[in-house]
Amino acid sequence: MSLSPTISYKAAEPTFHPWTVRHDSLTKAIWDWIVLLLVIYTAIEVPYNVAFILPMYKKVRLTNNALEIINLSVDIMFIVDVSINFRTTYVQGRSAKVVCDPKKIARHYLRSWFFVDFLSAIPFELFSLVSSKEEFTLISLLKTARLLRLVRVARKLDRYSEYGVAVVFLLMGLFTLTAHWLACIWYAIGRAQRADHPANWINILSRDLSGKSGVSSGNPNTTDEFDVSLTHCYLSAMYFTLSSLTSVGFGNVAANTNAEKAFAVCVMLVGALMFATIFGNLTAIIQRLYSTTSKYHKDLAIVREFINFYEIPSPLSDKLEDYTKNIWAQTKGVNVKKVLEFFPESLQTDVCYHLRQDLFNTVPAFKEADHSCLRSLAMKFRTSYCLPEQCVVRQGDPIQEMYFICSGTVEVVRDGKIILTLSKGDVISCDYKSLNHIPKANSDLIICTIAEIHSIDYEDLLECLRAYPEFGETFFERLEVSYSIQEYENVSEGLAAREHRFSNARHELSSFHKFSSSSNIKPQSNGATSIEIQETSFTRNYEPGKSSRKMEKRQNKTSLDGKDGNDDVGKEERSENIADRLSNIEGRLTELEKSITNNFNQIIQHIQRKEQ
Repeated sequence: MSLSPTISYKAAEPTFHPWTVRHDSLTKAIWDWIVLLLVIYTAIEVPYNVAFILPMYKKVRLTNNALEIINLSVDIMFIVDVSINFRTTYVQGRSAKVVCDPKKIARHYLRSWFFVDFLSAIPFELFSLVSSKEEFTLISLLKTARLLRLVRVARKLDRYSEYGVAVVFLLMGLFTLTAHWLACIWYAIGRAQRADHPANWINILSRDLSGKSGVSSGNPNTTDEFDVSLTHCYLSAMYFTLSSLTSVGFGNVAANTNAEKAFAVCVMLVGALMFATIFGNLTAIIQRLYSTTSKYHKDLAIVREFINFYEIPSPLSDKLEDYTKNIWAQTKGVNVKKVLEFFPESLQTDVCYHLRQDLFNTVPAFKEADHSCLRSLAMKFRTSYCLPEQCVVRQGDPIQEMYFICSGTVEVVRDGKIILTLSKGDVISCDYKSLNHIPKANSDLIICTIAEIHSIDYEDLLECLRAYPEFGETFFERLEVSYSIQEYENVSEGLAAREHRFSNARHELSSFHKFSSSSNIKPQSNGATSIEIQETSFTRNYEPGKSSRKMEKRQNKTSLDGKDGNDDVGKEERSENIADRLSNIEGRLTELEKSITNNFNQIIQHIQRKEQ
C-alpha cells in the first residue's frame, strides 16, 4: 500500500486485458489506502459493537441509525474490493513476471486471500434486518471475521519498517488497538457477572458515580441494571487496560472477581510482551538515527588511538584529525567503493558515470567521446577530497596519474615559490616516454582551499583509449594541460615537450593498435585443426646501395676537408653507425611484436571457433 509504484517491471511489458488493474498503479495504491482505513475502522467498530451494542439488541433502522448506514457502506466497499482483486495483476515468483491473464489472476486470488476477503465482505448488516435476537447475536459475532484482514494489511505494512517515524506510529496504533480490544473484553466480563457479584467492577463504578446500587434509569444509553452510561463504562475499561498494559496500575479500577483477576493477569502478560516489543523497536530506531554519528565518533577514536600508539608528532596528528573530520563532513561517512560492491558491474558503471559527469562536461577533451567510452573511463577514475595546506604531490615524487581539478584551488610551488594557481577545470599531467619510464614531479601541488580532485592512472587511461583508437587520437590533441608537472633534464627538452604535447602518449597508443592478420588455420581430414605459427624473422631488409651511398658521401667529405677533418669524420661515422644499429634493433623489435601479435590472434580465433 503505497501512493507510488514500488517496483517497476519495464523490461518485459505485458499486454493488459480490458478492465485489468495493474498492481503497482497509482489508482490501485489509492484504493488500497481506502481499504486500509476501512479495515482500521472495522477493527475498532466490531469489538465495540459485540461487547457494548450486542447486549442491547434492537432492530436495525437504516433511516435512524447513522452507525448502521456506515457499516452497510463498509460492507459494500469490501464487496467492491473483492471484485477488484479478481482483476488485479500480480508478480509471479522470482521471475518477476507480471501476470495479466484474468484466468491466472482468478486462480491465484482464490488460492491466496479470497477466503479472508469473502468473510469480511459478507453484508451482515442486511442479514440483521430480518433476524431474531438469537440470529442477530450470531451474526454480530461472525463480524469478528473481518479482523482477519489485519493479517493481510500487516504484511503490506512491512515495507514501511525502514522508516523510523512510520514504525513509531504503527507501534502506537497497535498498542492503542490492543488496549481497545482488551477494554471490550473487560467490559464483557463485568457485564456477564453483574448480577452474581456485587463486587463486580461495574457495580463499584456505579456506586462511585451515582451513590446508588441496582437502580435502573430506563435510559437506552445506559446499562440495563445500573445507572452507568456506556461512555463511562468504555472510558473506565480503557483506563484499566492502559494502566495494566503500562504497568502503572493506580487501583481505582481494580479486578475483584476471579474472572477479572485472571483476565488482569493475561493483560499484564500481554503488556509485558508489548512493552518489550515497543521499547525494543524504539531503541533500534534511535540507534538507527544516531548510527552515522556513532560511527563518526568511533572512527575518530580509532584515529586518535593510532596517533597515541605510534606517537605521531603534533603537526601531523592535527592534520590526521582534521582530515577525518572534514572527510566526514564531505561524504557523511559513505564509502562509495563499499556501497558499489553490492551491485553488478553494469550498475557500478552507471553510478560511476553519474559521479564523473561533471568532470566530463567540464574538460573539453571528453566532449568528443561516445557514451560507452565515457562509461569505461568513469570506472578508472579515483576521487580525492583534499584539505587546505595538504600536499598532493611533492617535488621529486614519481608521477603516475593525471589530475583533474573539479572544485577548489591548487597552488604550484617550486623551490618554496608559488609559480601558478590552478582552479576548477584545470588539468595537471605530463608526457610519458614509456610505461617503464616514470617521470618525476618538478614542483609541489599544495591545496589552497578544499578541493575535489579526480585522478586516473596513465596505464588505465591508455587501456581504455586502446579500445577506442579514434577517440584516443583526438583526446590527446584536444586535452589542454594547464600545467606540465614533468621534470626535464634541460630547458630545450622542456620547450620541445611543449611544442609536441603528448607525442609519446600518442605513439604509445598507436603502437598498441590491433594488427589485421590472415588466417593460417587449416582443417585436417580427421576433423582436427592445425595452426601454422609464423616464425619470427630477426633480419632487417635494407635498401640496396644505401650503405654504399653513405660511404661515398663520407669519402667525398673526407677528400674535401683534408687531413684536418679526419677526427670529425671519425666521430660522425661512429655516431651514424650507432644510429644504424639502434634503427636495426628497433626494426627487429617491431617485427617481433607483429609476429607475436599475429600468432596470438590466430590462437584466439582458433579457441573461439572451438567454443562455437
